[in-house]
Amino acid sequence: MFGFGRAAPQVEDLGVEDIKAGLANGSILLVDVREPHEWEAGHVPGSVLFPLSTFDPAALPDPGPRRLVLSCRSGKRSLTAAAAAAAGGVKADAHYAGGFLDWVAHGEPVETGA
Repeated sequence: MFGFGRAAPQVEDLGVEDIKAGLANGSILLVDVREPHEWEAGHVPGSVLFPLSTFDPAALPDPGPRRLVLSCRSGKRSLTAAAAAAAGGVKADAHYAGGFLDWVAHGEPVETGA
């Protein structure tokens, strides 16, 4: 989808416990890059929607002192988003490796709607 002509950035794989802890203590901003219909069907509480289909690194929400962590359904699109962010000069060096599927598989709470 994105052809940047550079090597893919190093992106740290975070797991469910990392995500839970980071959301609980406010150290991460979880950015979900799925599409709006996916988001509305269910998302990690505390995450924010920023669809990959309209991804603009310059428009990513400012995480402030928090670490920007990307997420999607399974971990593939979040890696694509990390590469797009890096190409746009935005530090996004971590993603939720299992994504929303992993969150649900661990029985974690889910929010629905916009």
